[in-house]
Amino acid sequence: MFESSVYTKRRKELTGNLSSGIVLLPGNEDSSMNYKANTYHFRQDSSFLYFFGLDRQGLAGVIDIDENRSILFGNDAGIDDIIWEGPRPTIVALGEKAGAEGSGSLNELDDFIEQAIVKGRKIHYLPPYRTEKILRIEKWTGIHHNKVIGQASKELIREVVRLRSVKSPGEIAEIEKAVDIAYEMHTVAMKMAMPGVYEREIAGLIEGLALAHGNPVSFPVILSINGQTLHNHYHGNILKDGRMMVTDAGSETDMHYASDITRSVPVGGTFNSRQKDIYEIVLAALQSSAESIRPGVTYKEVHLESAGVICRGLTEMGLMKGDPQEAVRNGAHALFFPHGLGHMLGLDAHDMEDLGEDMVGYDDEVQRSGQFGLAFLRLGRRLQKGFVLTSEPGIYFIPALIDKWRSEKKFNEFINYEKVESFKDFGGIRIEDDILVTEAGCRVLGKPVPKTIAEIEDTMKQRS
Repeated sequence: MFESSVYTKRRKELTGNLSSGIVLLPGNEDSSMNYKANTYHFRQDSSFLYFFGLDRQGLAGVIDIDENRSILFGNDAGIDDIIWEGPRPTIVALGEKAGAEGSGSLNELDDFIEQAIVKGRKIHYLPPYRTEKILRIEKWTGIHHNKVIGQASKELIREVVRLRSVKSPGEIAEIEKAVDIAYEMHTVAMKMAMPGVYEREIAGLIEGLALAHGNPVSFPVILSINGQTLHNHYHGNILKDGRMMVTDAGSETDMHYASDITRSVPVGGTFNSRQKDIYEIVLAALQSSAESIRPGVTYKEVHLESAGVICRGLTEMGLMKGDPQEAVRNGAHALFFPHGLGHMLGLDAHDMEDLGEDMVGYDDEVQRSGQFGLAFLRLGRRLQKGFVLTSEPGIYFIPALIDKWRSEKKFNEFINYEKVESFKDFGGIRIEDDILVTEAGCRVLGKPVPKTIAEIEDTMKQRS
């Protein structure tokens, strides 16, 4: 946890911009895997962590806007809890750590909310993403569970997004810790990427590295020689010469701040000429984004500039044709780059997306496009100093998409399908960094993970 004053300040900033009523922030509970007592590793709700900082089950926070105070609710451990889980601090002690002005049991929380509703007070809550939390809110508020998500407080969502979007120096330091763990994960994966190795051997080891640092991975590891599948969690292939291995992986810190790094490396340790050509285009797109990111520009603009770099590179290779600028305007590049350039990063790998992707990544000024590919851009709005985001351009050869567009004669004026056919066995390449928007530009966070061709090949030679 940070110092209690950090959470007190955050709650004060939140309530200063809300009209009236109470803010209800229930924490998470354990989720069962295959029977009740066998649970997944506990992960606290990120907004609860942001405002109360307490990383344990059975808690709920209330921020009283009108009375300018916060209360922590939960039950003290009984003897059965202590036998199985060990002693725990009291709710009073936990409340003090979070800087809360009061505390109470969960039964008292029921009474508190009931009285607030009787008095006609507004109950602000965030959209729940777990079924048990939907049912708890239904019990507390009387809102039917089918309507709970839709009646979440837009006013509260906007304020939480505003606060959590700009990272403090302490938060940035935590994210850099997570990137440093990811450095170890990715360099080990590079050294292991040799012919005859199962993907699962590498994926399992790098997830273990995160756990060895005391923290889980920030999302399930994506690692595959079939990198043309963007979120490929299958790890059953054997690595073969001539293939690229895409690894998209990150770690959390003890305080649950995340990293999200992607590297693509040639199986065996040496890029062939075809791999070099595609890799250099993706790397140029990444470098272009770093040159463009600064306060005041929209991330949609940065995305389109990176797409332009990809189009120009593919045109020089003969895979595309015509005017690259027109190709981007029409969306022809999405055959090769069908996703967005990046997203917010913080307490979540896709930071705050439980609050609504458009609420986080878009606003009244910048709306989501309906164009294929560009529609998947998670972050489009104007950047501010203190934002932390990912930049992750890629080039992919997806056989089913190539076949579909070719059969439809789609973008024949921009795509050389004859030459693209010869790349259907290529897979994909993605390169991703975690980036802080600074006062005048941006900074790549953490220990630099090898990403030039020379750096990757040198790292892969260092295998034991």
